[in-house]
Formats: sequence, structure tokens, C-alpha cells
Amino acid sequence: LLSGKGVLCPSNMGDDISLKFRQQLLLIDDNLGTEDVAALKFLCIDLIPFKKLESVQSALDIFQVLMAEEYLNEEDTFLLAELLYRIKCHFLLKKLGYTKERVQECLPEKGRVSPYRQMLYELAENITSEMLKEIIFLLRDQLPKRQTTISALELLILLEKQGLLTESNVQMLEEICMSVSPDLLETVNGYKREKVSQDSALLRSLFCLHPFPADQYELTTPGIPHYSTLTNKLRCLTCCSFSVNSVLSGVKILSWPWKQLGTVIPNTTFFLLSFLQKLTSYKMDGPRRGFCLVINNVKFDGGLRERKGSCKDAGELERVFTWLGLDVRIYTDLTSQEIKDLMWTWQHLKDHKDRDCFICCILSHGESGAIYGKDGELVSIRMIMSYFTAKQCPALAEKPKLFFIQACQGQDIQRAVYVEPDAQVPGLSSIEQRISPSESIPEEADFLLGMATIDGYASFRHVQQGAWYIQALCSKLQLLVPRGEDILSILTEVNEDVSRRADSLGTKKQMPQPAYTLRRKCIFPVPRHPPPS
Repeated sequence: LLSGKGVLCPSNMGDDISLKFRQQLLLIDDNLGTEDVAALKFLCIDLIPFKKLESVQSALDIFQVLMAEEYLNEEDTFLLAELLYRIKCHFLLKKLGYTKERVQECLPEKGRVSPYRQMLYELAENITSEMLKEIIFLLRDQLPKRQTTISALELLILLEKQGLLTESNVQMLEEICMSVSPDLLETVNGYKREKVSQDSALLRSLFCLHPFPADQYELTTPGIPHYSTLTNKLRCLTCCSFSVNSVLSGVKILSWPWKQLGTVIPNTTFFLLSFLQKLTSYKMDGPRRGFCLVINNVKFDGGLRERKGSCKDAGELERVFTWLGLDVRIYTDLTSQEIKDLMWTWQHLKDHKDRDCFICCILSHGESGAIYGKDGELVSIRMIMSYFTAKQCPALAEKPKLFFIQACQGQDIQRAVYVEPDAQVPGLSSIEQRISPSESIPEEADFLLGMATIDGYASFRHVQQGAWYIQALCSKLQLLVPRGEDILSILTEVNEDVSRRADSLGTKKQMPQPAYTLRRKCIFPVPRHPPPS
């Protein structure tokens, strides 16, 4: 029975533990290998001081520490049952009087292993030896030089010790997974989705508390209804929440007497409440995200050059916006009149009312404030956007309308190898004719215009790899949407990316320019599937 492992004597485990219970623990220990013990230690990191865990050598040691910390006793063995369930040792559950199904039923109420720890363990379980080698190579500068061999669990612990990985900051993990395996990235994104969902529910319960009666505004702290519930929930959010912007999606904040409340609630809580009250975002969690039009003009009549590489951009936009939940429609080589007709058609589409937003991407040659149709005729960007004002398209009223334009906004410049400007031949525009992006936006709210370049300058397109701006936009959307970033923050990163690029000679630069009348933050929900590329 004891398998030569030593007896769990009363002096070690406590005098009040029955012989039968000790026998149960010994039987469980006898069926656990070295990897199982390492997994148990990892899952207990949030429950037991790490210093105590470091000295653990066997499952018996873990049981002893759990009992010393009052997590395990003869009357309550659920935590141990949960741990065995998490490491998939289901056959041992019966020794504690549990079944796999019974543990699953009890987890929502009694589970102690955090979703964060579960996610890390699942990640480690799916990291192959080849993946681990790649990850270690990527993190070589962060790992101790003396560390020759390391397991996936040990690697995650090292990252946590260095503060590079926390419950509310999994950015490094995302970047690593994106480089190594999209499947691993989906595990992280699944955790983030669940985290945002839980925090949203917490916020909803927080802000659905009853408003304070007028005659109680000036009462002291004990007189405020739900005060302890309120502050406890806020502390929870402050400690463990991801991006507040993500959490706030879909949460309606009640109008409370904030000034009076500030006199009786601690400053930190009051400031957080004020912050949450001001921060709102567009509703982007409906069953249908919206339509995305991609107008891809490649070949032109007359003297305009073929836009080689543009199909690469159109394909990338289709993949990324489909991933974000939009219904993408691609239109190729439209004349100026066909562009206007298309806008009219989409303006009158009734399906907009069931969608969260509208996106239009135009890839073409251009001049200041305008883009070219296939026929060489200019179409005003302002005219294109004006089809979707609240008056012209009521179904999109108060919804974000995003326009991304890949086209030059000025005269042609000297070309470099493999890089072309999206501009007309020199001499067809002048400084006097320039129109700033802000002038292209209709004079009402909820519009965003993302221009590939500032007014008067060319934008660049690699004839094989696509346009700098579109490629950066797609890349940053894939990276930053899963982190809960809003569209303006993402476009700031796009600016940074494009500004660091140059042509093959290192002489030509580009700076995108967004202009907007958005009233709220526009945050895409985190997709359920990994990024397309």
C-alpha cells in the first residue's frame, strides 16, 4: 500500500486526520508521476505561496501544504478533485468520491483554479517540443543563461517571475503565439474573450444597483445602499480587469449623483466611477457586424498606370475584415459613375439597420481630396462619404462609418525600384487645389476617414507586396483587435509602422493621416478564430 514512499504520519499531516483519509491520499500519490506533480504545482501557484511550492518534491508534499493552508481536509476534498480533473487524471476521482461529471457540475460554484491559470496550463499542454524550441529561441534574452533545459510550464513560471506575464497582461504571450502557432494564439484569445465577458457581467451588475434616494445623498458611508457591494466589485475590477474599454462594451451606466457620492466613497473608487461613466463605446456586439466594401481599381483608361500589387491589398482586406465579422464585397475597376451608383445602391440597403457599422475601402490612384475611377475621372471623397450621413442613410445613424483610402493625395514623384506612387502624372493638381482630410468628412458625427498619406503627398505601393498603408493596417488590426484596442489607437500604430518604412533607396517616406468625427470609441469584438495570416 505504501509503495516504499514513507508513511503520512500524524506529525506531518495533523492529528485529526483519519487513517482512511491518509490512505486515500497515499493511493492518489501512488498513481501520479513526475509530470503530474509538476502540473499540480503549477495549478496551485495562485493558491499557495511560491516559496512553499519550490520545496515540493511529491504529490504528498502538495497535499500537506494544501492542508496546512486549509484548502484540503477530510470533509472538503473538492480542490484536490478539481486539480485531478484539470490534469485529466479522471480515474483517480473515484478515490475521493467524485466522478468527472460531478466535478464539472460543481466547478462554476466551487472551482478555485483561475481561468488565467487554466489557460496557461492548456497552453503548456499544447506546446510541442519543436514549438518550445522556437519559443526559447525567441525569448533567449529573457531566459537565464545557465538554464539548459526547460519545460513549457517552467518557461511560463519564469515569465511570470519577471513580470512579463500576468493575469491582466498577456501581450508577450500573444506575440509569441502569433509567431509560433495560430492554434496557441486562439487559446489566449479564448481566455481574453471569457475575461472580458466576465468583467462585463461584473460591470453590469455593478451599474444596475438601485440609484441612491435623494434624501440619502448626504448620509455617511454606512447609509449608502449597496456600498460594500459596490466597493468590493470595484476593487475586483481594479485588480484584475483587462482593457476597461473592452469591458465597457455594451454596458449602460446609470446617472448617479457623482459629486455627492464622492464625499463618501474613497477617492480611488470615485475616480474609477467617474472614469467609467465617461468612457463609452459604440455598440459592436450585435449578431451582424456590418458590410465592408472594397473598391479595387487596378487598370485604367488613358494615361493612368496599372496599380500592380493592389489585388494583394484587396485580398488581405477581405481576409482581415471577414475575420472581424464583416460581410465583405469586392468591386474591381469601377468608373467614376459606377462608383457613385454603387454608393447609391448601398445607401438604400435596408439591411444596415441590423448591423453595427459600415466600412468602405477604396484602392485607386488619387489627387487631393479625390480618387480616380477607371475612366480617369475624379470622384470627391466627401461626395462618397456623404451618401452615408444620418439624413441620407438613416439605417446607419449613430453607427460608426469607417472609410480607408489607399490613394495619393498629391503629385507624382520619382519612382524607386519595386515602389510606385498611387498618383496621377505630374502637373494635374496644384497646392491651391488641395483639400485636407478633415474637409472631406461630412459635417456630422460618427465618421472616420483613414488616408494613406497626408494631403499633397504620394502614397507608396510595392508592386508585389502591396501598399505600405494597407499592409500595415491589416497587420495592426490582427495584432491589436485581440488586445481590445480601439480603431484610433490602432491607426496610431499604423502611422508608426508606415512612418518607419522607406523605399529601396531609403529616400522616400510616407505618413498616413486619419480624420474623424467619432463620438465614442470603436472597438471590434475579439474574433473567435485566430488571425488569417
